[in-house]
Amino acid sequence: MVYPIVKFGDPVLEHEAEIVTEFDTPELHKFLEDMFESMYAAKGVGLAAPQIGFARKIAVIDASNGENSGDKIVLINPQIVHTEGKQEGEEGCLSIPGFREQVRRAKRVIVRAMNAKGEEFEKTGEDLLARAFLHETDHLNGRLYITHISALKRDLMRRKIKKLQRAGDWE
Repeated sequence: MVYPIVKFGDPVLEHEAEIVTEFDTPELHKFLEDMFESMYAAKGVGLAAPQIGFARKIAVIDASNGENSGDKIVLINPQIVHTEGKQEGEEGCLSIPGFREQVRRAKRVIVRAMNAKGEEFEKTGEDLLARAFLHETDHLNGRLYITHISALKRDLMRRKIKKLQRAGDWE
C-alpha cells in the first residue's frame, strides 16, 4: 500500500516519534513493505514513519533507488553514535516538495538501530548514505532539514509554502 506523504505544516513532523517496542510481527513487516513502496512511489532515498503520518521511530533507506535490493536499510529506534568530517550538498525532503537547499552534514556517520526482528546493529554510511541517516533520524526527532539552513532562507521557504497553501496548491 502506498501511503500519501505528509507535508510541511502537519504537526506529526514537528514532534519526536515514539519508540518501537514490538518487533517481528506481521503488522510491522507489512508496514515496512508499505514504507518502501511509498518511498519508491515518491522517488525518495529515505522515508521516516512520521512522513506518512505514523509517529513511530522507524525509517527506511535505499540509496540505490530500488536498483539493488541489498541496499535496503531498515532503521528502528535509530541513534547516531558517531559523526566525522563535513560535506555540503543539496538536500530536499519528500515532505517539502519543490524545495532544495544546500545543507552541511557529516561526511561519515555511524548509526545504531534495531532491525525488524529487534536485533541491534551498527551501520556506517558515507556521503549520500551518511546524509540519509542524519536526515531520517532528524525526522524521528521532530526536525526537518530546514533547521540546518539559515533563518533567512527558512523564513523565505515558509512564506512560499504559506502562499502555496493559500492558493490550495500545497495539500
